[in-house]
Amino acid sequence: MHTIEWQDFERVELRVGTLLSARLNEKANKPAYVLEVDLGELGVKTSSAQLTAHYTAEQLLGRQVLCVCNFAPKHVAGVRSEVLVTGVYDSDNRVVLASFDHPLPNGARLA
Repeated sequence: MHTIEWQDFERVELRVGTLLSARLNEKANKPAYVLEVDLGELGVKTSSAQLTAHYTAEQLLGRQVLCVCNFAPKHVAGVRSEVLVTGVYDSDNRVVLASFDHPLPNGARLA
């Protein structure tokens, strides 16, 4: 593992967002959802995420997640992905979302 300086970490915009919608991305090679994420003052952003193993689209609605907001937009399976919704792979290589146990304001930055 490489160490980084605190200033490197401060450059990453990790913010809280609420999932407003989730629909299957029919163009994805691996099952994925197209997500709309409310990031408060940053607006509503789109993301593509491989979350279908643990979550139905209905289970995602209203869930608060941690997003990387300052990556350049990227085209993923026909979707302009503007933020990275974060998660961790479980022992079966399926994504489990990074989330919160108390409600937070949309757009709040990780401290």
